[in-house]
Amino acid sequence: QVQLVESGGGLVQPGGSLRLSCAASGRIVRIDVMNWYRQVPGKERELVATIASAGSTNYADSVKGRFTISSDNAKNTVYLQLNSLKLEDTAVYYCNADLTTYSAGIFTQIRDLWGQGTQVTVSS
Repeated sequence: QVQLVESGGGLVQPGGSLRLSCAASGRIVRIDVMNWYRQVPGKERELVATIASAGSTNYADSVKGRFTISSDNAKNTVYLQLNSLKLEDTAVYYCNADLTTYSAGIFTQIRDLWGQGTQVTVSS
């Protein structure tokens, strides 16, 4: 069973920092693309950051210079470092991935896999 598990959310004051983790479990060969989204109740899910297997990254304008996405391929884990947090960063953060797995001699590509989400609350 291939799954994504997020961790690291919590309550932080404005200006503070958090590090979110998204660990992929199962017979993972490669994380092809990993995205972090966030969602506030009543609003559409927003793409926050993306990292590809080659290491290229992209960020939403609202988080550029404050958030950093990185990966540890040996651990099949992607991180999102959140710095200089603002009240408007409060949301449930979800990781989303395209993966390549290997089992019984067969490579399989899994598309659009989602984690369960982790709550980030920025409040004074």
